[in-house]
Amino acid sequence: MSADTGPQTRVVAGRYALGQMLGKGGMGTVWLATDQILERQVALKEVTFSIHVTEEERAVLRERTMREARAAARLEHPHVATVYDVVEEGGKPWLVMKHVAARSLQEVLEEQGPLPPRAVARIGLDVLDALEAAHEIGIVHRDVKPANVLVSADGRACLTDFGIATSTGDSSLTTQGALIGSPSYMAPERAHGEEPRPPVDLWSLGATLYAAVEGRPPFDRGEAMATLMSVVSEHPAPTLRAGPLEPVLGLLLTKDPAGRGTAETVRPRLQAIAAGRVPDPVAAPPRQAAPPPRAAAPPPPTPARVPGNSVERIDSDDLRKLASASKALLGSVARDARDVLSERRRERKDERRSPARPAAAAPPAAPPRRRRFKRRWVVVPVLTTVVVVVALLVGAAIALAAVFGLL
Repeated sequence: MSADTGPQTRVVAGRYALGQMLGKGGMGTVWLATDQILERQVALKEVTFSIHVTEEERAVLRERTMREARAAARLEHPHVATVYDVVEEGGKPWLVMKHVAARSLQEVLEEQGPLPPRAVARIGLDVLDALEAAHEIGIVHRDVKPANVLVSADGRACLTDFGIATSTGDSSLTTQGALIGSPSYMAPERAHGEEPRPPVDLWSLGATLYAAVEGRPPFDRGEAMATLMSVVSEHPAPTLRAGPLEPVLGLLLTKDPAGRGTAETVRPRLQAIAAGRVPDPVAAPPRQAAPPPRAAAPPPPTPARVPGNSVERIDSDDLRKLASASKALLGSVARDARDVLSERRRERKDERRSPARPAAAAPPAAPPRRRRFKRRWVVVPVLTTVVVVVALLVGAAIALAAVFGLL
């Protein structure tokens, strides 16, 4: 992690002496601190809400952070950065967490490049265990992403930063209707304003594992609303390196939460991949078209910045526009699908009406090309014929007149 010198003498809540800054993001700053009472190092997160929020939203988020941090403190798991305490100083919440000697998955990817599928599967198993433990006590993380997954030197993973977590039953919206989160890793139902449930974390896990093996998130358009529109209406970008992980990612990134992969369906497949075995095949999700074809050979992995990490605030007006646009798009897709199905039904009816051909029979010749009717094809010949007939009649009349001496 970055080593930035912070205030050396400041003591928070009369107990935690701040040391170096470990990291900084849209929801606050994390410091390495010393618990002067227990004489141990901790990670101290100063929750500042540096993203743009109104004062009313800030007050709601502050209260929610205090409440949910206390709930997260009940979560003790080897793959969770335990929350020891939550205090308030200077009008801001401070989360006291277990200090884990590891780097974030975001940093690992940006320093080493995409990881092999087996290593990503092992990380996925650890994060899946952490999420399942949180869900069992009614906590939804809501911000699973590479920046919030710590990876140790031996490849073990630990989920951290329950700063915008919520208990099941809470709303994901602030009082102004704004949505807080990282759009590149946000589930479609959150973009629609639905109540956050455990499946939103499984979607985010899928997006995180996708970023870990591909080096980029599956949905990122560089701007929050464009990214959310991609999340709710598009397929993930085609995978290049996922290999055996590709079907698992498809399970986790199923847009309908009812058809999305669960811990029970995903875990055995991740275990097989982590062990170097071939996982069981995955049936295609219902009513979900196949993604675009994969490239033949992926380029070599190279370190690069992984976008989509920032926490964004999405206004309620933008969310309503997104809902209208996605409904219109889904309506267009539904019409296209209906037309395709109608055409297929007509083709099947035609096949049933036509006589059966022997299996070895040659394929029928292509039907003659239909010519488009043009009016001049009829008018010109008819006029020509009329002119010829009139000329003949006139010539015949002149000849008769000459014979009978009329001329």
